[in-house]
Amino acid sequence: MKYHHLGIPTTTPKPGETYLEAYKTYCTDHANNPFGIQWMRFEVDCTLPELVKTVPHVAFEVDDLAKALEGHDVLITPNSPSEGVTVAFVVCDGAPVEFLEFSRR
Repeated sequence: MKYHHLGIPTTTPKPGETYLEAYKTYCTDHANNPFGIQWMRFEVDCTLPELVKTVPHVAFEVDDLAKALEGHDVLITPNSPSEGVTVAFVVCDGAPVEFLEFSRR
């Protein structure tokens, strides 16, 4: 695993947010933050788990998402929020953890 970003829920709009319509979520690009923070803001009717909407998460890049999920309590099953990446969330000691697998071209 390789550290990727820290996701922090917020209710305040942030400059440069991207809207993910399928998730009813706004998020910033962690690469544009000096500390690798991805701010996440959720619409009222967003169906993502409350844990993700209320507790910060740490994200790791993995080579094999299926293998990374083995033995963990899966919170959000694998999905693709944008082209070239598949993500999933697990719960570790009550906190959400995100795994990202990037497609290799």
